Amino acid sequence: MASSSGTGWPRGRFGWIAGTVILLVLGVIVGQVLGSVWLGLLLAVLVSIGWMIAYESWRGGRAGKLDDPDDDGARV
Repeated sequence: MASSSGTGWPRGRFGWIAGTVILLVLGVIVGQVLGSVWLGLLLAVLVSIGWMIAYESWRGGRAGKLDDPDDDGARV
């Protein structure tokens, strides 16, 4: 799914990367305050995974929409 400019980068990739880098930097800062950079990095990685899921959901236009009548996936 490449962008229309032909660069090979999907639309929104820079926003995702910027958010991830900011979260990692904040994780290092929080880790230094807590006395363990590794703990800060671990927390930053966990938050970054949530950030990625939320960002991709928002980009897909389906954020907050749990009921999808066009979904052909498995149903409970």
